[in-house]
Amino acid sequence: MGFTTRPFSLTLLLLLIPAILASFELVPLAESASDYTSLVYKGCSKQVFTDPSGVYSQTLSALLGSLVQQSSKAKFFKTSSGGGQTSFSGLFQCRGDLSNADCYNCVSKLPSMADSLCGKTVAARVQLYGCYLLYEISGFAQISGMELLYKTCGTTNVAGTGFEERRDTAFSVMENGVVSGHGFYTTNYQSMYVLAQCEGDLGDSDCSECVKTAVQRSEVECGSSISGQIYLHKCFISYSYYPNGVPRRSSSSSSSSSSSSSGSGGNTGKTVAIILGGAAGVGFLVICLLFARNLTKKHDDI
Repeated sequence: MGFTTRPFSLTLLLLLIPAILASFELVPLAESASDYTSLVYKGCSKQVFTDPSGVYSQTLSALLGSLVQQSSKAKFFKTSSGGGQTSFSGLFQCRGDLSNADCYNCVSKLPSMADSLCGKTVAARVQLYGCYLLYEISGFAQISGMELLYKTCGTTNVAGTGFEERRDTAFSVMENGVVSGHGFYTTNYQSMYVLAQCEGDLGDSDCSECVKTAVQRSEVECGSSISGQIYLHKCFISYSYYPNGVPRRSSSSSSSSSSSSSGSGGNTGKTVAIILGGAAGVGFLVICLLFARNLTKKHDDI
């Protein structure tokens, strides 16, 4: 008993290619793992403690253990351990846009890093991109909150392109935002990515002054560099200029309001996703064509 069927049109399949490809959602590939646990700088006291009884080591270990424990539920914590001349005080702080899990992962790396980088010093500070840890023995000499601890400036200069005006405006937005954000602010503004953070127990007024000082230092230290990071004792700022638009970042800006920026960021990831999605679509079409060819061949045989 026969039946009629129309040959599957290869021309029709070719006409359907755009529609089939359009049905695939081209999701950008996941961005590379954050570098928030990478070392930025270390500061180690030249004075070390002798510890024949082990009391200093035990007190310091207890302090660091307490800091790590608190990092799973807070982004800033300050405490002390021990008593008298053998006591230590310390703190940790995570970047404001890190999750609790990332904060813990960052801080938990700091005790061993402090030990390997500084040894048995009476004071140490280790700064990673996403967090930092500071400890010091009782009676350690204090420094100004505006003291410059570390700076780094991009090697590329962009003078004469309107960069300074954009940077200065972005800094102004950041200086206001860090106050309203109570110590943390990050945003994109006209191809500029800026971030500022103050130590967790710093009041809004002191935070504002610290960030303004960091901005002034960046203008002096980095000039027209395309990027820069300025770390003062009580605050730090970071900025980067992206002529083609600020790329999308994996971490969320928890206390910022995003300002206008060029919208061409993240194109590299999307390009890779399109290539992979296109390859998958072509593979699907090949299977369809082979299936249609088999149907046509069977029909001819019948």
